[in-house]
Amino acid sequence: MKKLLNLFDFSQKVNYKTEVLAGFTVAMTMIPESLSFAILAGFPPLMGLYAAFIAGLVTAVFGGRPGLISGGAGATVIVLIALMKSHGLEYVFAAVALAGVLQILVGFFKLGKFIRLVPRPVMFGFVNGLAIVIFMSQLEQFKTIVNNQAVWLSGSSMYIMAGLVALTIGIVMLVPKLTKAVPASLIAIIVVFVLVFFFGIETKTVKDIASISGGFPPFHIPNIPINWETLRLIFPYALIMGAVGLTEGLLTLNLVDEITGTKGNGNRECIAQGSSNILNGFFFGMGGCPMIAQTLVNLSAGSRARLSGIVASLTILLIILFGAPVIEQLPMAALVGVMIMVAIGTFEWASLKIVNKMPNHDVFVVVIVALITVLLHNLALAVLIGVVVSALVFAWESAKRIRAKKYIDDNGVKHYEIYGPLFFASTTVFAEKFDVLNDPDEVIIDFKESRIADMSAIEALNTVTHRYSKIGKKVHLRYLSPDCIELLKNAEAIIDVNIIEDPNYMVVNAD
Repeated sequence: MKKLLNLFDFSQKVNYKTEVLAGFTVAMTMIPESLSFAILAGFPPLMGLYAAFIAGLVTAVFGGRPGLISGGAGATVIVLIALMKSHGLEYVFAAVALAGVLQILVGFFKLGKFIRLVPRPVMFGFVNGLAIVIFMSQLEQFKTIVNNQAVWLSGSSMYIMAGLVALTIGIVMLVPKLTKAVPASLIAIIVVFVLVFFFGIETKTVKDIASISGGFPPFHIPNIPINWETLRLIFPYALIMGAVGLTEGLLTLNLVDEITGTKGNGNRECIAQGSSNILNGFFFGMGGCPMIAQTLVNLSAGSRARLSGIVASLTILLIILFGAPVIEQLPMAALVGVMIMVAIGTFEWASLKIVNKMPNHDVFVVVIVALITVLLHNLALAVLIGVVVSALVFAWESAKRIRAKKYIDDNGVKHYEIYGPLFFASTTVFAEKFDVLNDPDEVIIDFKESRIADMSAIEALNTVTHRYSKIGKKVHLRYLSPDCIELLKNAEAIIDVNIIEDPNYMVVNAD
C-alpha cells in the first residue's frame, strides 16, 4: 500500500489546489497544440486530443518523474506524415504501437542513462532553439485562411488579436506580484475569455482550428496484413518516432530535474512512454511524447507532483465528451499570450551572459544546435549533431594533449614516458615523439600515465615497434593497464605481447 501511495504521490505533501489549477491550465494550452499537430499531419483532429489524454494519463501516473507533461507532440507526429500520405491511418496506428514496443525495450535494458552524454552546450542550444520555435509557432495564429492560403490578419482583426495577446502577457507578468494562490496563466485565460464573451469581441477561437467534440477513444486493431513486408515498411518509421520521442522525453526530464532540483528516472520514463504509445496505436491516438512547453507551463503554475498531469489528461477527456461547446469559444489570443511567456521563460538567458567566457567551440555547438532546432524543427537531429560535434571537438583537444618525457638511464636504455590517452586522434602526434634512428638499441615505452584506447592506437604502436625492429632495436612496453593488455592480446596478429616476470613490464617482439 505504501508503494502504491508513493506511486501517486498521495503519501507526500501535495498542494492539491495548486496541482488541480495547474492541470486545468495545462489542458487549455495543450488542446490547440494537439489539434494543430493532428491537422498538420493529415490526421482526424480528435486523434491529437486522444493522444493528449492517453499519453498524458499514462505517463503522469507511471512516468519517470512528477511534473512532466506528455501529449501528442509535433516532433513525433512529423515523422509519420510520409507514412500517412503513402499508406494511410491503419499503418500509422501500427507504427505508433511498434514505436511503443521499442521504447519499452530501451527502458527495460536501462539505456535511458545515455542522456548523460548530452553536454551542457548542447542543452543550451536545444533549450534556446526550442524557445524560439515555441515563439515562432505562435505567430501562425496571427494568420487566417483565405482561398486555402494562410494570410496575415489585417486591420481591426490584427489590432484585436495583438491587443488581447498583450493583455494576456500583462496579466501573466502582473498576477504573481499580487498573488500566487492561482496560476497566472489560468487567470489570464479566464479574464480574456470573459472579456471576449461578454463584450462580443470578434476574434479567432479554438473552434476556428477544429471541432473537439467526440466520444471515448474507441478500441481499434490496426487493419493491416501481418507479414514481413508490413514490418519492413513500418519499422523505420517506428524506430525514428521512438528515438525522437525518447530524446525529447529524456531531455525534458533532465530539464525538469534542473528546475526542481530533484532526480527523475529515465528508464521508467522510457517504459511509460512506450506503454502510452502502444495504447495510442490501439485507441485511435496519434502517439506522442513529453511536451516541453506544456511541462514548463505546469512547473510555472507551481506543480511539483503527478496530480496535475492526471487532472490535465482527465480534463481533456471531459472536454471531448461534454465541454467542447464552451472550450471551442476560448480566444486563441489568450493561449498565444501564455505560450509566448513560456517561450520567454524557456530561453536560457544566462547563456548570453556567459557566452564570452565559454570556449569558442562550445559557443559554436550552442549556435549550431539552436539553428538546427529552429530551421528544421527536428530536436532529435539537433541534439544528435550537437553531441557528435562536441565529441569530435573533445577528441581533437584530447589528441593535442599527448606528450612524452624522454631520458636515458644509467644502463643506456632510453625511456619514453607517455602522458595522455593514445587513441585514433592522437596517433600521429604519438608517432612523431620517437627518434628511431638516433635512439639506443633498447627502448622502453612507459604507459603508466597513458592508456591504449582503440584499434588505431594498437596500429600506431605496431608501426613504431616495426620501425625499431627494422634496424635491430628492441622495444619494451611498460605499465600497461589490464584492459590495455587485453586489447593487445586480442590483436596479437599485429603485436605479440609477452608477459615476463614483472607483470607490469611487457615486452613486444615486433618480428
